[in-house]
Amino acid sequence: MEKRAAILAAAKRLFIVHGFEGTSMDAVAADAGVSKLTVYSHFGDKDSLFREAVRARCREMLPDDVYVVPIDGAIRDALLLIARAHARLMTSPEVIGTWRAILSDCREGNPRMGQMLWEEGPARSQALLEQFLHAAADAGHLDLPDVHRAAVQFLSLLKGDLQTRRLFGCINCAESAEAEALANAEGAVDMFLRAYAREL
Repeated sequence: MEKRAAILAAAKRLFIVHGFEGTSMDAVAADAGVSKLTVYSHFGDKDSLFREAVRARCREMLPDDVYVVPIDGAIRDALLLIARAHARLMTSPEVIGTWRAILSDCREGNPRMGQMLWEEGPARSQALLEQFLHAAADAGHLDLPDVHRAAVQFLSLLKGDLQTRRLFGCINCAESAEAEALANAEGAVDMFLRAYAREL
């Protein structure tokens, strides 16, 4: 398990910096301090290693237990927890670096990496958010005619222009930028609740 963890940590670092095509299994093995055979024995091939690296990072920053409807009905607090976690994830240096690497790989004719990233990242978090919103609506906290559309709207509000500006290098990842992301998250929650909070 220690070797597997070391390989995953190395893969997460190298894929962010060099992209999929620019990261070799030899490089991952050297960075992890293991043999290339050990890397293959744990992950099979580079595609599987990439998927596992993305999956591990997403679950570190957005664990499943973030998406839990509170028993006491504090729906704003629960949405804020989700919003802040998403804001930190979407604007983190790791995620920005990964998106840049993936866009470079897609330009080189390797769109399957983007598909993997979508499935393990945004698609997973959207599915978890939809489950949360369904449960919140069933509990009487929200009035949601279309849960899927509401989930997409919420994530779009959270993203704002912060991720795009960082992706293009217009702002860095300084504390002031994080404060802006968290303030945007709180504003997104309040706007979402104005649209969908159930009137008592």
